[in-house]
Formats: sequence, structure tokens, C-alpha cells
Amino acid sequence: MNIIISNDSTEPIYEQITAAIKKLILTDELKVGDALPSIRQLAKDLRISVITTKRAYEELEQEGYIETIPSKGSYVALKNQELRQEERLKQVEAILQKAIHEAYFCHISKSDFDSLVTYLWEEETK
Repeated sequence: MNIIISNDSTEPIYEQITAAIKKLILTDELKVGDALPSIRQLAKDLRISVITTKRAYEELEQEGYIETIPSKGSYVALKNQELRQEERLKQVEAILQKAIHEAYFCHISKSDFDSLVTYLWEEETK
């Protein structure tokens, strides 16, 4: 599992870990039932506190992304597929919102923006 954290980020380290693991789950790089590294192992790999890693895992468990089985470890949880799709839609919406903001700032018309999105969609789905 490849997680990169930045000490320069304003985002707390546990939130960076949480976001990275969510992304791995939402992109199916981590699948239902896959084991996560132990809290101690991930802390060691990232060279951070066990408490920080524990907090990230607790947050992921509260949100339903992982489940922890005492004495066995933490695993990607079987999460409602509609909820996963909603998360993906929220991510795409955020990206599109940024793109629309940039297009508006650059005085690109809605028609030109729509044409660009249509073209890029067709290229991606060929």
C-alpha cells in the first residue's frame, strides 16, 4: 500500500492517511476483504506515531470504509455500493466545480466548455 504524507501540508497527518486509504478503496486498488497493514506496521512504514495511525483507522472504521477484527487486523469493509458511487460522484463534482471556475475565470463560454467536455468524454470512452 503506497501512502505518501506531507509534513508541509496544512492537513493533519491522520487526515492525509484517511484520504489516501479512502482513495485506494474508491478506485478499487483496495478491494472488499483486503487486509490493511497493522497500525504498528503502517506507523513504522510512514515513520509516524502509532497514535496517529490509530486515529486514521478509527475514522475509517466510523465511516464504514474498514472493519477491525480484534486480534486479526483491519480489512476493507463491504460497503453499500450506492454509498461508494455517491462518494465517487462527489469527487467528480468537486473536480468539475474547479474546472468550471477556471473556465469562467478565463472567459470560456458555456457552449465551448460543454463542447470540450463532450470531446474529452468521447476520447476517453473510445
